Parts: sequence; structure tokens; C-alpha cells
Amino acid sequence: MNSPIDTAVIFIFSAFVLFIGMLFVRTGRNMKSFFAGGESVPWFIGGLSLFMSFFSAGTFVAWGAIAYKYGWVSVTIQWTMCIGALITGVWLAPKWKATGALTAAEFVKERLGLKVQKTFIYIFTLVSLFIKGSVLYPVAKLVSVSLGFPLVPSTIVLGIMMIAYTAVGGLWAVMVTDILQFVILTAAVFIILPLSLNAAGGWETVTTKAPDGFFDLLNGEYTFGFILAFTLYHICYIGGNWTFVQRYTSVDSGKSARKVSFLFAGLYLISPIIWMLPPMIYRTINPSLQGLDTENAYLQICQLVLPPGLMGLMLTGMYFSTSASANTTLNVVSAVFTNDIYKGMINPGASDKKLMSIARLSSLVFGIGMIIIALLVPAAGGIVEVVLSIGAVTGGPLLAPGLWALFSKRLTGKATLWITGSTLSVNLLFKIILPLTSGLKLSRSEEMLLGIGLPLIFLLINEWLASRKSATSSEYDVYQAVMAQRKFDYLDSSEEEKTEVRRQNRFGLQVIAGALAFTAVLLFALSALTTKGSMLTAAIAFAILLASIIPWRASKKVIVDVAAEDTILHP
Repeated sequence: MNSPIDTAVIFIFSAFVLFIGMLFVRTGRNMKSFFAGGESVPWFIGGLSLFMSFFSAGTFVAWGAIAYKYGWVSVTIQWTMCIGALITGVWLAPKWKATGALTAAEFVKERLGLKVQKTFIYIFTLVSLFIKGSVLYPVAKLVSVSLGFPLVPSTIVLGIMMIAYTAVGGLWAVMVTDILQFVILTAAVFIILPLSLNAAGGWETVTTKAPDGFFDLLNGEYTFGFILAFTLYHICYIGGNWTFVQRYTSVDSGKSARKVSFLFAGLYLISPIIWMLPPMIYRTINPSLQGLDTENAYLQICQLVLPPGLMGLMLTGMYFSTSASANTTLNVVSAVFTNDIYKGMINPGASDKKLMSIARLSSLVFGIGMIIIALLVPAAGGIVEVVLSIGAVTGGPLLAPGLWALFSKRLTGKATLWITGSTLSVNLLFKIILPLTSGLKLSRSEEMLLGIGLPLIFLLINEWLASRKSATSSEYDVYQAVMAQRKFDYLDSSEEEKTEVRRQNRFGLQVIAGALAFTAVLLFALSALTTKGSMLTAAIAFAILLASIIPWRASKKVIVDVAAEDTILHP
């Protein structure tokens, strides 16, 4: 792919997204506005941002490889995310909002103690850098393969672009660019699916040429046990991952937090089908890919069916999806470092100006760490192995205790450390040590079941034992006092700060509306230049133009008034 149209599409959209993110350079007045959007982000923006934060180019590379090899089970695997989000919406998201904490780490400190918080911060930061560094690798690989650039320079340049506006604009910059990236990616995927079917000779031809079991719900190493374990994992991950908790705490109420999660669930019910069909279709066109080459299945079907211009759009969408995912993690890791390490442990009396400097600097430093990790992914066996292995080893031990603490009055900090440490050690034993020393290697299903099941069993046993001793733990009594003080502090917050939050929200909605309109104009221009799919591109552009009306009208309903107590917003 080296046409001038493709190059122009990639450059224009990338520059535009960077420009949009930089518009928020002046909106972060303090940590609440920089990291939590003033706790008044519209729920539909939070939901779309959560969706984009969850998925990346790794979806096309990792799950695309599974779709090419095993078929429909790649959709089944991603439906576990829908189930996890539904359960999160019913029980977990409102609970997180009710804590009133700026970050999940702040809740852990208030509920389970400083020692637990420190331990979890170190593990969370390390795991986040590894996971999001690993998802930078596939998009760099896509750019490298399609444009013919060396992989290492591609990774470094894309990583630098990825972290630029996160260090400047904070949560609103991340969320607004998330919305724009969602629109661009959706447009690209909706274009490739019909073109892929046409190239394969139609749906009947695809079903005829597909291997046996290709459209079964379960296939290969992805058994019912794996799906069950992955469902439990995603309940913990979507409900307890510190990156996603930020989306539940940055809206205005528990009801809005519930809507954020439900919107995510709805999108993950439909989108996996649209995403996974192209690599499945490509299996019937070219069944010869083997090993790590299967990670290129999505890119190869794009190269086969997309004309100049639309290929650039698809590649840009893949890159942006990774940018959205990694930028969200950068924002949260930076929030944890600034709020819970620097302010909480190093400099409690730091001014807002000093904290903003630390926030932006830490975003840059952690972003560089992600780039380094991305460069190491090929040596670890590829993106599928990295993502699933990290999730299996750390997901349950790190996330389950925090979620349990949302409901339990008896869980103590000491018990939390013991459960996290012991289960993490067992997972590492079976994942790394035993395979090297004795050749014993768990299947994918067994690995997942052990990783998420053991912490839940230990938590349940601890709850039963604690119930025989006392009604509540001493940590819970301290937490109740902190909650009471927080409610008092909220009522005492200044009208000036509330007004600034409303102004920030209105500005964000107006930027989203303008960005969508501009994107529609660019797609209209692209529809006139492309050699096929022009009518479909124009139709999508028109739909985006109509959609831009929604945030514009919503911005008009935000009342910026010093005397008003709350933002009045009816999307």
C-alpha cells in the first residue's frame, strides 16, 4: 500500500485527531478535571470511550488470527465481554460511583489500607504497561507490513504520536478522540465486510468452503471451560480494572455509571460479528496461512479488497483503536501515580499546578515504557500469547479482591495481601516454572480457570471464616468515616469549580460535534476519489453528518451558570 491517496488519508486523519486532542490543553485545572472530567461526563460519551478503551488493533490481529484459524469461536470469546459488562452494569458500576473515589487505587487505600494500595499500584502499573505495550506492537506491525517501513522505527514513531495529547489534555482529550476514532473505525469496518463477501463469491460460497466446525460456537482449544473462565475473568476485568473504573466514576451518578456499562455491552453484542467475519471469509479465499502469519489475516483481506483511499482509512482506524486503548491506560496510570503515589506518599501538600506538571510528565514516561515493551512482544510468542497469558496470571489475583471489597464488610487488608500473593504465586508456578522444570503445561482453559477461580474460592473461604468472628473489619469502620467526610467535602465544593466543569463539558460536546462534521466531509471527499465502495462510503459519511447533530444539541442544553447546582444535560 503506497498510493498517494492512502498516504494522504493517514496523514490528514492522524493530524486531525492530534489537533482535536490538543484543543483540551487548557481544560485541566486540577486532578478532578484532568483525570475525571469533573465527575460530570455525559454517560453516552463515557460508554463509547469505554468501548474504544477496551479494544485495539490487537482485536484485528489477535482475535483476527483466532477467527482465521478457528472461525466463529472468536465471536463467542468476545461475547464474554458483553456478559461481563451486563453484570458490571447491574451490580458493580453503581458501586464504584458510590465510593466517590477519584481512582480505584484511592478506594483500595481507604477500604483496605495503604500497604495494600502500594502493593496493588506496583502490580497494576507493571501489568498495564505490559498489556498496552503489547497492543502497540500489532498496529506497528500493520503499518510496517502495509507501508514497507522497518518494524522498530514504526513502533517508536507511532508510540510517540499515541502519547502526545494524553500528556496535554487529560481525560476529556482521551474521550473526545475516542469518539472520533470510534466513528472512523466503524466506517472502515462497515466498508470492508461487503467487499470481502463479494471477493469470496457470496455467503453461500463461504459456508461451503469453510472447514468443518468453522461456524460452531466452540472450536479447538477454546472449549466451554475456557469460555466459562473467560466470562468470569471479564466480569472482574470490566468491573474492576482501574482503567475502566475511571469511566464509572467520571459520570454524574450511579444511574449514569450503569448506562456506561450497558452501552458497552450492547456494542460488544454486535461488533464482534462485524469484526470477525472478514478474516473468517479470508480463510475460504486463502487457507495457506500458518503460525504467526495468521496474525496478518485481517491486513491481507484488506489489501485484497480495499481500493486506494479506503485501505488508508482502514489502517488509520486500526491505529486509532490502539491509540484509544493505550491512551486511556496512560491517563489512568498517570492518575494513580500523581494522586496515589506523588500526592499520597511523596508530596501531600503539592499545589494544583505542581500536580498537573507531574501528571503530564508521568504520562510521557509511562508512554515510553509502553513503546519499549511493544518492541519485545515478538520474542514473547506473539500478541495472542502475551495478552491471554498476562490476563490469566494476573487478572484474578489483582482484580477480584478489590471487587469483593465493594460488597464485603469483613475483608481485611491482611487477608487481601495473602490472597493476592498466594494466588499470583500459584499462577506463576503453573505458567512459567513448571513448564520449564517438568514440562507440565496447562491448557488454555485450565490456565484461565485456575487464574480466576482460585482467588474467588479463597475470598469465599475468607468471608466465611471472618463471619464467624465479627460483623465488620476495622478497615471497614475507617472507610465509613472517610465516606462521611467525602460527602461533606462535596457539598462544600465551590460554585466556581462547578461552573468550570459545566463549561468544560459543553466545550467537549461542541468539539465532538465539529469533529464528526469534519470527518463526514473528509469521507464525502474520499467517496468521490475511491474506485469502489464509493456509494457505501458516501452513505456512511451522511450518517456521521446526521450523528454530529446529537452532541451539538446536547451542548446547547448544558447550562453554564454559577447559580446552578448541577449540569442539566439530556442527550
